[in-house]
Amino acid sequence: MSIREIPLNKVRITDAFWSPRQRLMTDVTIPYMEKILRDEVPGAEKSHAISNFSMAAGEETGEFYGMVFQDSDVAKWLEAAAYSLALKPDKELEARVDDMVTLIGRCQQPDGYLNTYFTVKEPQNRWANLLECHELYCAGHMIEAGVALHEAAGKDELLRICIRLADHICDRFMQEEGIPGHQEIEIGLMRLYHATGNTKYRDMALRFLDLRGKNPDWFIQHTPKHPDTHYGDYDILPEDTAYNQSDVPVREQTVARGHAVRQLYMLTAMADAAADTGDAELIAACDRLFDNITQKQMYVTGAVGSTAHRESFTMDYDLPSDRCYGETCASVAMTFFAHNMLAIKPDGRYADLMELELYNAALAGMSLDGKRFFYVNPLTVDTRVSGIVPGYKHVLPRRPAWHACACCPPNLARLIASLGKYLWSEDEDTVYSHLFIGSEVETRHGRISMESGYPWAGNATYTIHDGGTFALAIHVPQHIKEMRINVNGAGVIGIMQEGYCRLQRTWHSGDQVTVQFDMPVRRIHAHPHVRDTAGKVALARGPLVYCLESVDHESTLAEVSLPQAARIEAVHLSAGILAGITTLHADGLTLITSDRLYHSEPRRQKPCQLIAVPYFAWGNRQFGDMCVWTLEK
Repeated sequence: MSIREIPLNKVRITDAFWSPRQRLMTDVTIPYMEKILRDEVPGAEKSHAISNFSMAAGEETGEFYGMVFQDSDVAKWLEAAAYSLALKPDKELEARVDDMVTLIGRCQQPDGYLNTYFTVKEPQNRWANLLECHELYCAGHMIEAGVALHEAAGKDELLRICIRLADHICDRFMQEEGIPGHQEIEIGLMRLYHATGNTKYRDMALRFLDLRGKNPDWFIQHTPKHPDTHYGDYDILPEDTAYNQSDVPVREQTVARGHAVRQLYMLTAMADAAADTGDAELIAACDRLFDNITQKQMYVTGAVGSTAHRESFTMDYDLPSDRCYGETCASVAMTFFAHNMLAIKPDGRYADLMELELYNAALAGMSLDGKRFFYVNPLTVDTRVSGIVPGYKHVLPRRPAWHACACCPPNLARLIASLGKYLWSEDEDTVYSHLFIGSEVETRHGRISMESGYPWAGNATYTIHDGGTFALAIHVPQHIKEMRINVNGAGVIGIMQEGYCRLQRTWHSGDQVTVQFDMPVRRIHAHPHVRDTAGKVALARGPLVYCLESVDHESTLAEVSLPQAARIEAVHLSAGILAGITTLHADGLTLITSDRLYHSEPRRQKPCQLIAVPYFAWGNRQFGDMCVWTLEK
């Protein structure tokens, strides 16, 4: 048996950090998002997404509203709702999901086609412009929702709709050459293949992947010169082949470039297909791009996408903190990619990336109350320019209630609600524990539970509930320098293999494995080619990256510094908005500044107290500045 993801219905999260966040999804965020989709939240950006489906079904009159890919917001919400029903049965939510699925079915065309924009507004232009009209992108997300409702909630109506949609796509694009402008359908088809066992869906996904870059001029040759479609006035040119990674065949790509989410959705599908087929060229390409992204194009928080210009990667080591794009969707997609790489081989680098994204760049995309969302996740915010000055208008100092392009909020919701499937996997003789997130899991080797104090404390306890002979492979995060392991109170030494500590033995019911490790504060420095971080330091503890906020400091954040010899103390808060969160405190220095723009006076400093909060928690108190990187003296 190859490495297998353990189904979501076999995992229950019991974690002190993540369980409340999953409850936030079921009780607050997912119901809130549904109200947004129905335009029932005053003051929030209009969605109109469900009305678009009603118009496509002929049950409502009016004009299509929103992005050409507005359907995908509904699809991702349905996927999140499917996981919510698995976490917490809710008859009222279930009934509303059923009604929405039935509405979607009434929109489907006789040949299986399903897209509200082209049904309502441009029926004559179906499949006419694959570059930026997102029909395949929307189809991919809808298929993912259908599979999720089938697997997590035991509901098959949307799955049947999506099989008809996928069959329509296969009938057309197995015979006619086509390349998706925005990768996503490949992920949906692979998930449909896993759910149904029908290999034509995998073959269609592979065809879409293999065609990309074979003819770099494909979009130039097949995009209308003067399109009469919604996207006729957009600035994405067919000649910009690197933007959607169509300039080089996928197996030959070596450097991440172009639109970050497109790149990572493509890699997510490539890794899935590679794990299933054992394709050595696909595996090698995934590894090359994984290394390039994580070693040369990723922010310390896990964010990717350095520029707002087309939401893209730029060049190696070009990681400006104050103009960072760091789209939440890109961090969610990084988690998907890393998770699928773990199905190829259990390598701790992939689990490290999942941990980094989940606790930092992805989680920062949502407020602590679950009702406000970042699209862009910078590492520096200066309220004098952020969101105001050209070049910085994408950098918002506070999370909006919604977005005109609302891809990120439901993407994050579906990730957190389905978190259980990222924790464990198994093969013929091993159970792999990828993350220190408290949970119970049913494996082919029996039931295992794990309790953890992570991310605030360095401990975890595994309990074996059924006997058997197998290995328990525990991922050791790269920041842990030494881990102490006991089995039933006696110290043991496991075998370290690519970031996993492997404990092979015959287990008995009630056996316990305890792991303990120190979590000192770490000072992180960047490669010298990262211009923006010269002379600066970032702080981390455990899996969390920290930042400073102006609400905790009298001086402008650009004026403060952290001495190299300063002692940094971890302080766990028990009250206020940040109750339950560990902050970092240190004696720092702040400049005594002149009012003049330029001067030649000696630099003078005075002591100050520095307080750092986890990056995911920033922006939940007073309006103000933020920085991850601080001057180090």
